[in-house]
Formats: sequence, C-alpha cells, structure tokens
Amino acid sequence: MTGMSWSPGSWRNYEARQQPDYPDPAALAAATRELEAYAPLVRLIEIDALRAALAQAQAGRAFLVQGGDCAESFAEFSPENIAANSSLLAAISDRLSEASALPVIRIGRMAGQFAKPRSVAMEVQGGTALPAYRGDIVNGIAFDAEARKPNPERMFRAYAQAAATLARLGPNFYTSHEALLLPFEQALVRRESRAFASSAHFLWIGHRTAFEGSAHVEFARGLANPLGLKCGPGLSAQTLLRLLDRIDPEAEPGRITLVARMGADRVAEALPPLIEAVTRSGRPVLWACDPMHGNTLRTAGGTKTRPLEAIFAELKAFFAIAGPRAGGIHIEMTGRHVTECTGGERRLTEADLADRYHSHCDPRLNPDQAMELAGLVARELAKRVPVAA
Repeated sequence: MTGMSWSPGSWRNYEARQQPDYPDPAALAAATRELEAYAPLVRLIEIDALRAALAQAQAGRAFLVQGGDCAESFAEFSPENIAANSSLLAAISDRLSEASALPVIRIGRMAGQFAKPRSVAMEVQGGTALPAYRGDIVNGIAFDAEARKPNPERMFRAYAQAAATLARLGPNFYTSHEALLLPFEQALVRRESRAFASSAHFLWIGHRTAFEGSAHVEFARGLANPLGLKCGPGLSAQTLLRLLDRIDPEAEPGRITLVARMGADRVAEALPPLIEAVTRSGRPVLWACDPMHGNTLRTAGGTKTRPLEAIFAELKAFFAIAGPRAGGIHIEMTGRHVTECTGGERRLTEADLADRYHSHCDPRLNPDQAMELAGLVARELAKRVPVAA
C-alpha cells in the first residue's frame, strides 16, 4: 500500500486506530457529505505563513509556544474562556520573547481540539460498561447509554464552535489540534493549488496513532499543513525516520515539528537516540517538548493529575539534551484558575484537586502554574542570548 497515490480518503486503506464505532454508518456518511460543502475554517495563505515561520524556528531564529485546553467542550464554550486562554498564551509568549530576543510563534490548542484518544474503548462503572468518552465531537461525557453513543451530528456543533472561536480570536492567530477523527478531517480537506486541511493551521499525529501503516499518517502525508508528530518513549529511531520518509519525503523546511513526550523518568534514555538519528539524516525539523502527557498519574482516589516537579524535570532535561535544537514547548493549560496539577508556588496538593477540577479529560496548568513554567523556559532561553560586551 505504500506506493498508492494519496487522496483525502486514501487513509481508509490503512489501519485506523482510535476511531469511534458509529452505530449508524449512513448517518455518518450523510454528515460528512454535508460538511464537505461548508466553508473552510482556515485559509491556505495562513497555513503557508505558519510554515514559513516554523522554518525560521527550525533554523533557530524563532521559538514555538503551543498551548491550550486538553479537550475543548461544548458546555464551557464562552467568550470569556476564549479570551482567558488566548491572553495566557500571549503572556507566556511575551515572557519567552523577552528572555530569548526571538520572535515567538503562538499556536493555540483551540478552535478544533474536540477529539481525544483513549487507552480503553469501554469504561466500566458499577458493573455497567459503556463506550469511552472520546471528546464532545464524538459523544457526551455523562455516563449513560444515550450520551455515550457516538453521534455524527456532533461534528456540526464542533465546526460551529470552531468557527465562532476563530471569529473571536481574530487574524494572525494560528490554531491546532490532533487530527484524530478522520471522517471529520477528511470532510474539511479543501484544494486550491494544493490539498490542505481547513480544520486548523497545524495538525499533529498523536502518540497512539504514530506507527507504520497508520491511517492517520496516510491522511496527513498529502496535506500542505505543517505537521506535528508526537514522539513517545517507545518510538525507535528507525521507526521515526521511516515515518518522516512517509510524511515528509522532500524534507521541506517548516513542515515537521517533532514533539517529545517522554516522561521525566524516561527522557534521558529515550530522547537522545531520536535527536541523533534525525540530525544525522539532515532533515529540517523543529524539536519541541510536551512535558505534560508523560507525567500523568492517578491519585489513590482515582483522580488524574500531573506534578509540576515532574513537568519541570522533563523540561529541564529536554533543554539539556536538545541544546540549541530545543525549539518549542507544547502544553495543556487554561486561563481559568483550576486545581488540576499539583505543586507550584502555591503548593497545591492532591487534597486541593477537588476544589476546582474541571477538565473533561487530562489535567491542565492554571495561569499561575503556566507562568511559572514560562519562567523556567525563559531562564533556559536566556542562556542562549549573547551578553553584550
């Protein structure tokens, strides 16, 4: 199958993991046909501008800050939340630009981050098994049979919310999400001089779908959008190079961002072979650090959290290992004052989590914690700025 020509639907000939089991295929087909006629959410000219900016970051002349919600929700959609998240992203970026004397590229996990991969297909409570919650674009978070039924009509609300969010954000704001729900992504492919995903400026392939023979890799390879590839601790250097050959055969500047998400206890072992192999290949890639996903744990009561000490430890290790190649960060955060991650200057503990724990999926940094993280990154970047004589 590797020699097949690409089309927006050629992913259907490959292994598609993390897809919902829609009970009514005809309804899914009807929904995607309707979406094919909708206006693009983003434009090709904006995508090309982002690729040019990321090429500068690959050359060490800019830095990437990518951040936002773990999973956007329908219930919490509001102008206030959009403003809070975008303002926090701007504050982080300004802090890093000041420290590094570099332009900072801001990409929000906004206006499309509705689908989530899950470690299990079914969830069990009190002896009842129901489909896992896969994000508001697929099903509802309430644990009842009707809410958990995958419903393609939800894609229309996701599109409408993304469009409204983009209208609030205004021009010169780049958006991103994991390109997980393939029928939705396919329906929003548009073609001008080239095919592009109009659902966001930047798409990434997640840790669970980055494998050889992946339908997500097949879908992404034909798009003009810049692409991210999450690199977990189980990814070998050989597999990574083969994936890069697949999604970026021409080694185009600005095309690929490799997002390391190893975990504080694995990064020193797992990251160096990947950086060494890609460097030897001569490929222009941007290395970024996601210090969140490899450092998730559950409390004794079953609540997901992330300790800031582990997040910071992975970030420090990333900068030490990648050196001048460390070109960006990718974080889950919110402008709301939640209590989802432990630690930080306010010394949040597991006992504090119940106070304001609002995430629909994974724990996020609150504004104080996010700015504390920005301070750590700023100090690392400041080491690179030449001291005036």
